[in-house]
Amino acid sequence: MRLRWGMVAVAALLAVAGCGSGGDVDGDLTNDWGAMSPATGFVPVAETCHLSNFAVSGPRSTYEETDCGVLHRTETVFVGEYSGPAADAAEPPSGASAGARAAYRICDQKTTQYVGGPWRHARLWIGVTHPSPAAWSGGSRWFRCEVVELDSIENDGALIQRTGSLRGALADAASALALTCYAIKLDDAGAITRMPPAPCGSKHNAEFVGVWTAGDKVAYPKGDAAWEEFHRGCRTLAARYVGVPDDGDLQYRTGVVSLPGNADVWAQGDHGVRCYLWMDGAELTGSLKGKGTKALPVQYK
Repeated sequence: MRLRWGMVAVAALLAVAGCGSGGDVDGDLTNDWGAMSPATGFVPVAETCHLSNFAVSGPRSTYEETDCGVLHRTETVFVGEYSGPAADAAEPPSGASAGARAAYRICDQKTTQYVGGPWRHARLWIGVTHPSPAAWSGGSRWFRCEVVELDSIENDGALIQRTGSLRGALADAASALALTCYAIKLDDAGAITRMPPAPCGSKHNAEFVGVWTAGDKVAYPKGDAAWEEFHRGCRTLAARYVGVPDDGDLQYRTGVVSLPGNADVWAQGDHGVRCYLWMDGAELTGSLKGKGTKALPVQYK
């Protein structure tokens, strides 16, 4: 009865409308409506900051931009779009897939441009956020390049809340984010327990010398033999940094600490290894950059 009443009411309204000039009543209720725009999915915005922690999947329901001047956790430096086979896949790219590796490579480059210098030379970490599976099914093909500040370089550090954008943060060589000197601590078994930063002008025993890039075919290190390849790469950087021969005596001048990212980012193609010269037992009070053999003599054979 309610439906029938409604139909009668509509008919009555149309009858009343017919009392006008009659020029606009033709029985077609939609002929004067404008065409509807095509449906568009949500696309995140680049150069924005966010309160939430980094996540591989970024559903619309958890997306929240905030002013970079207030405490936040992540910053989007670039938003790209998948194409080709990756875009045709049934699910968002993941793991070591070609699509995921390509997105990570783009984010690597875009982040270095955004922060004003190689991001691996600082207490920074990057990640790629993809659409949720539901958004992907609905046609979303974007990816977000995220950068975060870490509290330390030990065990990849922990993400911290910060204020201020990271845009241009490494343009100044004296940036507080830059990797410099460290006071490595050992346990009774001789294993590194802590690697706190220290001003290069105060007592320290280690110094950042650069990033060694392993080849694409190099596996994530497991076992002493694998790590030795990484240490050789870092020793070469240490020799260039200080200005000493890269020869058989180098191992008697300095030790090294080799720190790749975790296995997950390694699978995505991040083969950059942060390298530090390390002189166990020494009390250095200045940078060794360019100081040569007198500053880094052969210690023993």
